[in-house]
Amino acid sequence: MEFETKYITPDIKLSEFTGNTFKTEVIFEHHILVWFISGETKIIQADGTYIFNAGDIFLIPRNQLATVINYPKDGLPHKAVAMHLTKQRLKDFYSRYKAKGRLQPLKKVYSFPKHPLLQSCLASLIPYFDLGEDLPKDVADIKIEEAISILRSIDKDIDGLLSNFDEPGKINLTDFMERHYMFNMALDRFGYLTGRSLATFRRDFKKAFNTTPQKWLTEKRLQLAHYQISEKQQRPVDVYMEAGFENLSHFSYAFKNYFGYPPNTLVGK
Repeated sequence: MEFETKYITPDIKLSEFTGNTFKTEVIFEHHILVWFISGETKIIQADGTYIFNAGDIFLIPRNQLATVINYPKDGLPHKAVAMHLTKQRLKDFYSRYKAKGRLQPLKKVYSFPKHPLLQSCLASLIPYFDLGEDLPKDVADIKIEEAISILRSIDKDIDGLLSNFDEPGKINLTDFMERHYMFNMALDRFGYLTGRSLATFRRDFKKAFNTTPQKWLTEKRLQLAHYQISEKQQRPVDVYMEAGFENLSHFSYAFKNYFGYPPNTLVGK
């Protein structure tokens, strides 16, 4: 089996991937804290790209578009423990503990490389995965609250993120799409993140760009790929996923259909 996920509670899981590459476009409903055991992960957001390796610990904020590409490395599978910090759990936590600092926008990936307190907290979950047993609810509650408390102790700004319960409001559609077109998401998710229903998103998009979302997205992704290959001298196989395409053959067909020549003709020029 190339990909396997084990849950010991609905909010705590261990994932393992043994294939060549696994890519997904995600919007996490909850903040997700990840301890990386082996392999490599590349997380691409509108404002930057992050690469994580064995031992790294990071937190991805909720409601943020991200392309996640997972690779095995050094003969080991891609393996990670993930803990979901749900809105309800955080609301309960902050009803008992006063948040410090100002509310922060939900944008960047927070990194806590090889922090011993977090590693110890998350590593203590491994025996439950090995035993194949569910974690008792009271123990799970303690472990998740422990993780939140450690995050607060090592990052003075984390309260501003974890205690922010705002939902996406209606924002400037043009600015958002120009920054996020490379994410291969369903149109209704683009609508949600810009504070619109699908029908309103389509209507506003037509007004802003004078074309359909599908046509505009394909052209923007192809133009990005063309730039990466011709100017950055990257290979098509290294570009197509980050440009928002699902597979290399579809990308090559669309590229040739749009530009009149296949992407490989640009390599080495």
